[in-house]
Amino acid sequence: MKNNKEYLIFRNKNTYEVIIGLEVHAQVTSKSKLFSASSTKFGAEANTQVSLVDAAFPGMLPVINEFCVKQAIKTGIGLKAKINKRSIFDRKNYFYADLPQGYQISQFKHPIVGEGTVTLDTPHGQKEIRIERLHLEQDAGKSIHDMDPQNTLVDLNRSGVALMEIVSKPDLRSPDEVNIFIKKLRSIMRYLGTCDGNMQEGSLRADVNVSVRIKGLEKFGTRCEIKNVNSIKFMQMAINYEANRQVDLIEDGKSVIQETRLFDTKKNETRSMRSKEDAHDYRYFPDPDLLPLDVSDEFIDKIKKEIPELPDEKKKRFIDKFKLTPYEATILVSDNETSKYFEEVIKNSDVKLATNWITGELFAVLNDRNLEISQSPISSINLSKLINLIKDGTISGKIAKTIFELMMDGDKDPKKIVEEKNLKQESDPKALEILIEKVIDDNPEKVKEYKSGKEKLFGFFVGQAMKASNGKANPQLVNSILKKKL
Repeated sequence: MKNNKEYLIFRNKNTYEVIIGLEVHAQVTSKSKLFSASSTKFGAEANTQVSLVDAAFPGMLPVINEFCVKQAIKTGIGLKAKINKRSIFDRKNYFYADLPQGYQISQFKHPIVGEGTVTLDTPHGQKEIRIERLHLEQDAGKSIHDMDPQNTLVDLNRSGVALMEIVSKPDLRSPDEVNIFIKKLRSIMRYLGTCDGNMQEGSLRADVNVSVRIKGLEKFGTRCEIKNVNSIKFMQMAINYEANRQVDLIEDGKSVIQETRLFDTKKNETRSMRSKEDAHDYRYFPDPDLLPLDVSDEFIDKIKKEIPELPDEKKKRFIDKFKLTPYEATILVSDNETSKYFEEVIKNSDVKLATNWITGELFAVLNDRNLEISQSPISSINLSKLINLIKDGTISGKIAKTIFELMMDGDKDPKKIVEEKNLKQESDPKALEILIEKVIDDNPEKVKEYKSGKEKLFGFFVGQAMKASNGKANPQLVNSILKKKL
């Protein structure tokens, strides 16, 4: 249950708050894997992108991918985090059918990136979420349980794919904050080009740690980890269920057991997977096949020069330069492609109108068709032309919506549509005077009522004039002429 600003759960006389920490697994945008030259292309036939290293053949040695190291450092800089000039790769030992080595090459005590921060824009103001670390690790393969009634199949295409595990401090307090955090993190990485954030392709997923405590207490409750949640919606659903489950246990006088759980999306519930391992259960030790990773100040400085303008800086610029509201700026910088599209539109058109049309009509179309802005059926050039037609009075806002719908069929030039469909706004005062005089002559009783004090009838006359002009009359001129004539 929520109040205005906090996500709280009420039971009897107790009020509980929810504590959330995330371990986000972001696939590094790279053409080859972390320790081999195998392709990382999505959607390939099973087991066609597997080298001898990925399949853990005896005697095969890993070789670090320098580009993946750069991508991790770049992400660390984007998170305003400390870059560790020395990091160590460790072996994390556990046994799954889709982990051919019997261990995962990861980083434990000495990660490549240390503490950082992500600033969230919430409805109640800004909030800093602390990042504990970012480390590089290789992904496991994929076990497939629903293709054969008797056997589990294994696809090793993902085995060895480079992941950045970004671990947050337990600073998140609601499913809504998790939503904002994941979107902001994804936005930063997309700006940087370090992770595409496509959750449907497995490029971004998270382990969600949830605990509850009575509001006002400092001590954290026992946490449970919900493993491998691959959509923001499911993260929010899992948190809501798990938090209420833990509260129910506590209220019944039972203990919350630290464990790893899975979220069943069909039943909308979490279920126990295994007791939660601690670090010592994984028997971490430095990988003997990989030397410590040393990076120089020069190497880091060179990467810093490649960092583009990030969402927070762009938001500030949009507010200062274009006089956007913080809300408008937040929407327009949330995605790098959206901010580019916006800046292309306003090169030659009105900023306010562009903002309204992009965040209104265009976003509605994109959401309805489930499209990214890079797939927009209307180009930035043609949207700019449409806005200019409104601004110079060639068409009205109402006519513009009709033209906008026609433009979606093959990104048509709005100027040509206006000519072909004869949709130009009537702005000739003399022509409008004749039209308005006829409207007044046709409605003498309404004129008497208006003059006797029924001023609301003015809207009736405007409507009649617009109807008589087939919606082409300039509304401002109609209003002005009507006032004089009445």
